[in-house]
Amino acid sequence: MSFKPGARLFQAGRGIFRTQFRQPFARRNASTAADTAPKEELSGFAKLWNSPVGPKTVHFWAPIMKWGVVIAGISDLARPAENLSLSQNASLVATGLIWTRWCFVIRPQNYFLATVNFFLFLTGATQVTRVIMYQQSKKNENALEAVKDGAKDLGATVKEVVEHPEKAAKNAGIKN
Repeated sequence: MSFKPGARLFQAGRGIFRTQFRQPFARRNASTAADTAPKEELSGFAKLWNSPVGPKTVHFWAPIMKWGVVIAGISDLARPAENLSLSQNASLVATGLIWTRWCFVIRPQNYFLATVNFFLFLTGATQVTRVIMYQQSKKNENALEAVKDGAKDLGATVKEVVEHPEKAAKNAGIKN
């Protein structure tokens, strides 16, 4: 026997705890005839309600809230492309792709969440395309402006050469 008072107390009460606490757990885990009986078919709503991704879980309510982000992205289709952020919409594309894939990897697989993430990807990709097309048109516009300015300068030079060839030759450093 040990000389430690705490150890003696623990060993003395050990038998009491084993009998009192083991029995309820054994009863809880024991199968009954009701457990082995065939279960009745549940209705569609009952299946959804008791599903591991049903309305009683976060796996249902997170996608519901995320649809707000998708709806906001769709409403941005009415905004001019110059007011859209390329980096923000690119992050929506990346988020949509990554989490769509992840929804098929996790258990339980959540098709509802995969759907909302796929639509988030589509919305972001549409907006990114709009922004890039706008930026390309601005570059083309700037190039066109540069060509027009160059043509005006060239036109003025040609006009001067045609009207005053001697003066143009003298300015160019050409001797007779």
